[in-house]
Amino acid sequence: MQTAPDLQDLVNRIRTRDCTIGIMGLGYVGLPLAMISLDAGFKVIGFDIDASRVALLNRGETGIDHLPGAAIKVAVDSNRFRATSDFADLGEPDAILIAVPTPLTKNREPNLSFVENSARAIAERLRPGQLVVLESTTWPGTTREVVQPLLEATNLSLGKDFFLAYSPERVDPGNDVHTTATVAKVIGADDPSSLQVAKELYDQIIVQTVPVASTATAEAVKLTENIFRSVNIALVNELKVIFDRMGIDVWEVIEAAKTKPFGYMAFYPGPGLGGHCIPIDPFYLTWKAREYEVATRFIELAGEINTNMPHYVVARLVEALDQRASRGLSGSRILVIGMSYKKNVGDTRESPSLKLIDIMERRGAVVDYHDPYVPEIPGTREYATLAGRRSVDICASSLASYDAVVISTDHDAIDWQNVTKHAKLVLDTRNACARSQSRTDNVIKA
Repeated sequence: MQTAPDLQDLVNRIRTRDCTIGIMGLGYVGLPLAMISLDAGFKVIGFDIDASRVALLNRGETGIDHLPGAAIKVAVDSNRFRATSDFADLGEPDAILIAVPTPLTKNREPNLSFVENSARAIAERLRPGQLVVLESTTWPGTTREVVQPLLEATNLSLGKDFFLAYSPERVDPGNDVHTTATVAKVIGADDPSSLQVAKELYDQIIVQTVPVASTATAEAVKLTENIFRSVNIALVNELKVIFDRMGIDVWEVIEAAKTKPFGYMAFYPGPGLGGHCIPIDPFYLTWKAREYEVATRFIELAGEINTNMPHYVVARLVEALDQRASRGLSGSRILVIGMSYKKNVGDTRESPSLKLIDIMERRGAVVDYHDPYVPEIPGTREYATLAGRRSVDICASSLASYDAVVISTDHDAIDWQNVTKHAKLVLDTRNACARSQSRTDNVIKA
């Protein structure tokens, strides 16, 4: 059985960096976590089921545009970092941080298969003295109700033989100001020893830790953050539709409203929601709330509004083609600018651009895309037919050849004045043209 001196021994080894951190899942969350752990002086073992990603990292490359590989290369060469798909090595790390996907099923219910498989893999090698932390976004109660029983099936006891905590990721891809290391970290555990050890670990790699009462509280914190964004984005998306009917520019309204220094926070409309968190996380809470016979009408309404935005954009495009070019969408050549879900990164997770292309092509349009950060569309479950398509170059003649250009992502690298100068018709969902002071007589906001 684990004793108090063993707990203090692990704490001391964390403080002196005489321990190894294991990270399960080496994507947009796990990889930055690995890099800041290396920066803090820890040895790191990365675990991922994708053999190609493992090979890439072991060559000192990240495969993610905004994460340069130099630090990983140095760590690989100095034997301080290695990536592997061999879960037999899970017994080696002193702390294992789980940063795997938590998607939705086709019926918009939580899919915890990646979390469950990770916990089972850890349980097979779990040894006394290890710390396990779940970072994946999920419903309140997952750590206690799903992960803990799988680990305790080994006959090791929580708080005595091993330690378990939940600490939600707060990653904003491409944000150079608020990075993984500089954003406060919420930590929750269901026993004092686990909270002490987890806090000690994150204190070494994160600027500030915020302990809370339980794993369920920490899980609820993450959902609250993303539901807050989802609801407020839905609000401005609905206002966009209303104000457009009234002949009012919603972007001008927002810019004026945000001059008020209290009682208002600016959120911006768009063609839909992208990224792993905001389009998905609210549904984790609505699913769990059913267990308590609570209806989440407000949250679900926000999801409905945001989910409908790609359809609204296409409807605006159809209207613009009819009024400006006297033609329908079927047979029209459309260029979508921006495949990633946010500007200046190559992250296509849940990107509304995928949905836009799918809707337009189902209605008979011929669609290309341009994105300097996404040279090729990766495979997805929902849009498998789009996988492998490549970004087209844009120049004066190519822009002029399309019946319409749809701005879905407002990358700074795009010359928007050139786009509006040569395109016949531009549907701008991000206000990119107005911000760049481009020609506007051929631009319609959507």
